[in-house]
Amino acid sequence: MAKAKTTLNEQVVEGKLRNLYELQKVYSTIDKIRIVRGELPLEVTDLEDEVTGLEARITNLTEEVSTLKGSVVEKNNAIKDAKAAIKKYESQQSKVRNNREYDSITKEMEYQNLDIQLSEKRIKEYSANIESKNEILEQSKTIFEERKSDLKHKQKELKAIIAETEKDEEALLKKAEKTEKNIENRLLNAYHRIRKNSRNGLAVVTVERDACGGCFNKIPPQTHLDIRMHKKVIVCEHCGRVLVDAAILEEATV
Repeated sequence: MAKAKTTLNEQVVEGKLRNLYELQKVYSTIDKIRIVRGELPLEVTDLEDEVTGLEARITNLTEEVSTLKGSVVEKNNAIKDAKAAIKKYESQQSKVRNNREYDSITKEMEYQNLDIQLSEKRIKEYSANIESKNEILEQSKTIFEERKSDLKHKQKELKAIIAETEKDEEALLKKAEKTEKNIENRLLNAYHRIRKNSRNGLAVVTVERDACGGCFNKIPPQTHLDIRMHKKVIVCEHCGRVLVDAAILEEATV
């Protein structure tokens, strides 16, 4: 009688462990789906930010080039005005009545010539700046088009993945719900608590090379023996995960 009772107990515990492991497999698959979906939106967001930034940069550079071109026009007009003023002073020089007037006109002509030289210098600086900014502008436009194309592709990919993974996730969640009905509340609550506290979402792990498959700490021989006996649910003394013997998982649903 005692032997039959022990065998029955083993079968009950074995069933609990299989249900827990099956539940873990379902949730691990859901986690993978969410990770894939979680990375892609971040890529899309990064690309959106980059495209927006490049767009703003192109706008700013275009405005800066336009302003510089306006400054070149301004300086060219200033040169024209200075040259016109010089011609006027030259005609006045022939009509002066004394040296004082002559010197005064000469100085004005010198000022105008200095203004012309300064304007020409500024035009060279503006032109060099325009050329430099135009190069950056063209590079930015090229990168902008590339990133915009990448963004369009990623958005399309994300849309397809969302459409596909939502169906898969929904089916898996239903499967998880069905499996949870076969697990007693106390054990199920413990599973979710362990899973929540586990960084990788693993609450049930197999024993691998005499070590916990979650934290990889060595398991004492007696504990390993107890796990293989399937008499009770055993957790890792280091990480708190439920430990399962790989041998009983061969018949578990994949």
